[in-house]
Amino acid sequence: MPTTLENLKTAFAGESQANRRYLAYARKAEQDGFPNVARLFRAAAEAETTHALAHLQAMGGVSGTVENLKDAIQGETYEAKEMYPPMLAQAQQEGHRGKAMIGMAMKVEQVHADLYQRALEAVLTGNDLQAAEIYVCPICGHVELGAPSQRCPVCNAAPEKYQKVS
Repeated sequence: MPTTLENLKTAFAGESQANRRYLAYARKAEQDGFPNVARLFRAAAEAETTHALAHLQAMGGVSGTVENLKDAIQGETYEAKEMYPPMLAQAQQEGHRGKAMIGMAMKVEQVHADLYQRALEAVLTGNDLQAAEIYVCPICGHVELGAPSQRCPVCNAAPEKYQKVS
């Protein structure tokens, strides 16, 4: 029989995945001309986020900012260096259509790790990250500190495609 901690980990994973899946469903419902169905999916996604965050908190998964940044660096570095490379090799070998996104995600995860490292260095000196604005590429997930002036270095998306993060 699983422990409560194992159950919370399973619930956190399930709720987190449901959140992302429902947001994807909402986009599709919007494209298909069903704005109220899209809103319902977004509402359910927000509810799943509420559940996931409560499970994470119950697991003790949220620490101080320094610890959270270190954890984020470790996670992003793992994804960039260990998780994605064999996935990319397999997708390339199979000629799977997912190979492009896997390759982009692998590159972007390293960018995220580097940005978290910059943030950690700032926080360790008692300062916030110097970033007047932060933007994300909606195609590949590349993050820019400041308004992008050039095409995305990962997927070549135009700078005007980037979305400002509040």
